[in-house]
Amino acid sequence: MLAFAKQLVDLPPSRVAQLELPDDVRDEISNVRRIPSHIARKRQLGHLAKLMRAHEEGTFAAARAALANDRQRGAREAAALHRIETLRERLLTEGDAALTELIAEHPDLDRQRLRALIRQARQERESNKPLHAYRQLFLVLRAMQETGIGSG
Repeated sequence: MLAFAKQLVDLPPSRVAQLELPDDVRDEISNVRRIPSHIARKRQLGHLAKLMRAHEEGTFAAARAALANDRQRGAREAAALHRIETLRERLLTEGDAALTELIAEHPDLDRQRLRALIRQARQERESNKPLHAYRQLFLVLRAMQETGIGSG
């Protein structure tokens, strides 16, 4: 219960407000947040866990499920970002072969714009300039994925 109490305290207040929690637990979470001292905060966190144990186990089932969904969604989002980064690196290293493959899978993409961004991103990396085109290429690929054009 202590680990779950710590998770609740570490959440942003707006996220805690969305969870189904008893009022006394909400009040204690806000009390723990106000304590700057490490030792006192740890002691108050123990008090919060004790307070939570006084409630029935089912009281926190919805909050636990919501936190589990948050973790799963975060993992999915991280995996999607890694796929985009991998695709971007393939476009920069393999060049036209990777671009041709991407265009074949997604004919709605703007071939000229992607080719220009790839060329600019390579130049930026080679000359140690700020990576504007490199970031722009990532944004284009992410937009492609989010709009469903690139759901592959």
